[in-house]
Order: sequence, then C-alpha cells, then structure tokens
Amino acid sequence: MIANIELVAVVSGAACVAGLVLAVVALVGTTRPAHPGPGARARRLSRLWRGSGTPRQQRDHRLLLGCAVVAGALAFLLTGLPVVGLLVAVAVPGTPWLFSVGRAEQQAISRIEAVGEWTRRLKDVSSTGQGLQQAISGTIATAPEEIEEEVRLLAARLQAGWLAKSALLAFADEISDPVCDQVVAALILHLSDRGERLGDVLGAIASAAAAEVATRREIEAKRTQPRFAVRFLTGMTLLTLAYGLVNTEYVRPYGTPTGQLVMAVLGMAFVGLLAWVRAMSQPPRPARFLPAPDPSEAIA
Repeated sequence: MIANIELVAVVSGAACVAGLVLAVVALVGTTRPAHPGPGARARRLSRLWRGSGTPRQQRDHRLLLGCAVVAGALAFLLTGLPVVGLLVAVAVPGTPWLFSVGRAEQQAISRIEAVGEWTRRLKDVSSTGQGLQQAISGTIATAPEEIEEEVRLLAARLQAGWLAKSALLAFADEISDPVCDQVVAALILHLSDRGERLGDVLGAIASAAAAEVATRREIEAKRTQPRFAVRFLTGMTLLTLAYGLVNTEYVRPYGTPTGQLVMAVLGMAFVGLLAWVRAMSQPPRPARFLPAPDPSEAIA
C-alpha cells in the first residue's frame, strides 16, 4: 500500500513538472538560441556571483548568497534531509526576488521620468548658447537622483577626451531605455548637422517621456492582482518550509530516498511555477534602437 502511494506521488510530481515544461515551451517556443561562447558563459557565472547594479547592491547580493549557503547547511543539520537544505538555500535569495515583483518596473518608470526632467533641463541650458559638453556639465548639479551617477559619468567622459558620440552611446547603454535612446539620438544628430531646433526636439521628447510615464503607471496599477498572487504563494511556501523545520514529524515521510526524490520534484515544480507567475506579471522589456558603444572608438 505504501509503495503504491509513493508511486502515485512520484507520478504526480513528474506530471506537474511535465505540465510546467510544456507550458514554458508553449510560451517561449522551441527555437534554439545561438550557442553562447565560453566568454559569455563566464560572464554569466560572474554576474550570478557579483550581481548587478551599484557596488552596494552587488555587495548585498553576495552577502545574501552567503546567507543562503549558511541557512541551507543549518536546515540540513536540523532535519537531516539534503533536499530541505537545498530548498531553504534557494528560498533565501529567492524570497526577496519574488516579493520585489514590480520593483524593477517602478524603478524603470522613475528613470524614464528622471530622463524626461534631465532632458528638459538640458534644453534650458543649451538654449543659452553653450556647447553640448558645457550644457551637459551644467546639468550635473540639478540632475535627478535616479540618473545623477550616469550624468556625472557622461560629463567626465566628455572632459576626459572621449568622442561625443561614443560617450553618448555609453550613456544610453547605461540607462538602457528607448526614451533615453531618443534623447541621445537627437544629440548625436545635432553633433553632425548643428541644427538650431535642438531645443524643440528635446522639449518634444520630454513631453513624450511624461506621457510614457503616465501610461506605464496606469498599466502598472492593473498588474497588482497577479503580483499579489506571487506574494501570497511565496508566503505560503515560507510557512510550509518553516513548519517542516520546526516539526520534524511533518517531513519524516520524506526521509527515504524515494521521499527525497518526490520532495525534489515537487519543490522544483513549485519554484518553477512561482517564477513563471512572476514572469507573467512583468511587462515585456521595451526594445532599444541604439547600438552598444564600441570601446575602440571611444577616445579621439
């Protein structure tokens, strides 16, 4: 009887994983992407450890990974089940990632708004007859906090002798948003034709950025329900894990090799489901149209 129950549990877990895989295939497709080279894999692994963002965010990311290893080891020592330790280790960095659903989009909207404000200020400064480099340097003191570091770096590159086009492309690559691409494209065109309508173009882009911010905030408000579902499922998962750590009787049936296999399959399926629901609650990343800067052409 017990063997039949274990067999049913294994088959059910495998069916959950198979359904999840088929759903992902239906959304993503089966076209194989270009095979990444060894350098791309090394950069991906390095980014997985270092994290992204500011130096402080990268330091917090590495600290969180260290806490995940320690928490997973403690969970294994308390329960004697390696899969529990693995699930706890995944939950430590995964929980903030799941609870922060929507934060990246909020930051992106704030950066678009900041780009619009900076563009408006750049328009006012450039209308006084200053050159582009002087105008950009003149906006450092009043640059919005969200892009202050990028604006300072742009001005520093121009003062260090970078080609204006390369410095502007690097600035757009750091902001990584189509609205900023529009601003940079207008500035690059101004470098070549020296037209007198730069202020009008920058003003129009700033107005379009404000409309973009209003639209994206309206869409963001409609995504609250699926994001609440992500947070709810994450909270229930944490309660289940905590109960399993406190009450060892709850996880005792999973102490056998077959039980560990069932726990691993169900855990992978549930983690994949949470990640899938989170991905569905996120908007698609807007496509950019400016190329990445060429380091070999940076210095004149």
